[in-house]
Amino acid sequence: MTTTTTCTVRPIPAEALRSLRLTDDAGRPAVPYADPEGDAMLRCCLRRSVPGERIALVAYAPLRRWAAETGAEPGAYDEQGPVFVHAEECAGWSGPGLPFTHAPRVLRRYSAQGHILGGRLVSEDFSSALAEAFGEPEVASVHVRTVAYGCFLYEVRRG
Repeated sequence: MTTTTTCTVRPIPAEALRSLRLTDDAGRPAVPYADPEGDAMLRCCLRRSVPGERIALVAYAPLRRWAAETGAEPGAYDEQGPVFVHAEECAGWSGPGLPFTHAPRVLRRYSAQGHILGGRLVSEDFSSALAEAFGEPEVASVHVRTVAYGCFLYEVRRG
């Protein structure tokens, strides 16, 4: 976890990773493999994989896990999607800055109840876009997502 001036970058938490590496949020066992090409965006340490690294593609439900932690009720906004993680425990994210901002991303805003408040396509100046999102008092967290598939990359929270 790394803190910027207005927010905290949060990869998938270590306790969630421990369970995902066994059984994912869709109830399927994780299937580790040696990444033949590398370049997978790893959500455990927020870096790209290298060829030969042992990784797994698992289903992750970020709002469901967040709701369990905070008591939120995301209702229909609860979703799960594919994420790449290391097959074994790794060093995690050490920062600094905002990872995976080399390409356009969608910043999806959520309320404290886990409901979507809106989204914004961002191609540059991610820090300003996050400051703008958190300038809205009802925004509790922001998911940084890919554009093409809408995949979860990481969460950003106030603080």
